[in-house]
Amino acid sequence: MADAPYLIALALLEQDGRRALPLQGTSLPEAPAPETDPGDAGRRQTLELLVRVWQRSEAGPLRRAAADTSLLLATVPMECLLDTLPALKARWIAQGDAAALVRGLLALGGRVWSVRLENRQPLEFLELAPDR
Repeated sequence: MADAPYLIALALLEQDGRRALPLQGTSLPEAPAPETDPGDAGRRQTLELLVRVWQRSEAGPLRRAAADTSLLLATVPMECLLDTLPALKARWIAQGDAAALVRGLLALGGRVWSVRLENRQPLEFLELAPDR
């Protein structure tokens, strides 16, 4: 992966019967260390994305489109932002295959986490395995 990866938060959702995939991202000085989660940068990107999703709710009801993998964080190489990432996004919007989206993100050479929040617990990042 590139020396300066990009951290993106993705929300797989449906609004008015149509799939949407808003995302939010930032560059990182270096990739998160193995066996660690995306830390404060991941929490910040998740919060910013969720505010954007919340604002979208004014246009109509929203629902998660991929159960527990509806909110994701991923590290990706900067060079994929113009071509590969938009193609993965378009494929998910057209087909709705969340597992294929995760496999595509992992194939870029980074890491992918699902984001979850249990009652009265801190935000949790669960790393998704390449075989998903």
